[in-house]
Amino acid sequence: MEQQNGRLGRPRSERARAAVLHAADDLLVEVGYAAMTVKGIADRAGVGRQTVYRWWSTKAEILLEASADDARQELAVEPADDPVAELTAYLEALTVFLTRSQAGAAYRALIGEAQHDPAVAALLAGDDVIGDSARVILRRVLGVDTCRHTLDQATASLIGPLFFWLFTGHDPALLDTAALAETCGRQFAVMSGGGESTG
Repeated sequence: MEQQNGRLGRPRSERARAAVLHAADDLLVEVGYAAMTVKGIADRAGVGRQTVYRWWSTKAEILLEASADDARQELAVEPADDPVAELTAYLEALTVFLTRSQAGAAYRALIGEAQHDPAVAALLAGDDVIGDSARVILRRVLGVDTCRHTLDQATASLIGPLFFWLFTGHDPALLDTAALAETCGRQFAVMSGGGESTG
């Protein structure tokens, strides 16, 4: 027996898993989060509802797994000698993820649902894929020994303005990610004891 999402069950068929995740992505685009159902996802994927419920409890869990898989790839940024360049590359990748990626659309839908559904909010808090991706970059910028509290503060400083900009309807094309990265870089230099400048 193998444990899946905290439950014991049969090992997942990778083909069935992929079909379910793709079906959830497609239905989100076609009908929106509110109209999606587990039955609809199962029908689109060509699997039984019991197959879906064996591995996921809710449509939110399915969407989060679909989004997280792609986010880990789309938000991976190569190390750079210049911290500001690395922060800029991450912010640009995050902007593309949230505004153009199908996985990003799923993540945005979940954030919206989390505002009035505590279960979805807890789900996102438990698998903080965007925060985790930012902390990878920030450990390189601030140092691997940076404490979690400082990392969390730095994460909020880095992605908070971008989230505000995008989730309040501003045009993403007008967001100056390089300027935001420069501002954050100066703050992070102070956090890491590097003085007032990143170099």
